[in-house]
Amino acid sequence: MSGPPPYNPDPHAHPGLHAIALFEAFKGVLALASASGLALLGPQPIRHWVFELTWRLHLHPERGLIAHFLDAISTNTVHLTALILLGYATLRFVEAWGLWRVRAWASWLGVVSAALYLPLDIGAIYQHPGWLSALVLLINLVVVHALARDLLRRRRH
Repeated sequence: MSGPPPYNPDPHAHPGLHAIALFEAFKGVLALASASGLALLGPQPIRHWVFELTWRLHLHPERGLIAHFLDAISTNTVHLTALILLGYATLRFVEAWGLWRVRAWASWLGVVSAALYLPLDIGAIYQHPGWLSALVLLINLVVVHALARDLLRRRRH
């Protein structure tokens, strides 16, 4: 009786990991673009956009939680948010590089980070049922499954 084939460390033997790596790199690019946009825009255009949006939704931006939110949009909070997004982008790029090079630590990083989103994805389906919420959950489940399968195959060999 023969067991599963030995784990192949050749990066070309793992197109699924490459697809996930490209997806993670894309998320990194989006986070980097968001961080850059926040840093370049500053607080005033963001405050103006939130103010206009609340009026269009027939809310009152001068009182309640929206007023507190508008007050919190400052140069410091915008720069802090941009810095957090820069860190997130760096994490996504590091994970993408590791997955592209078929590194075990990258599979661990990916499975943990994708699994952390699963409760939020399930909650989103209850709050906003529809095909988009289901698709996001499905993508994260596929990513968790593929990376966990990669780790299990490594462990067997």
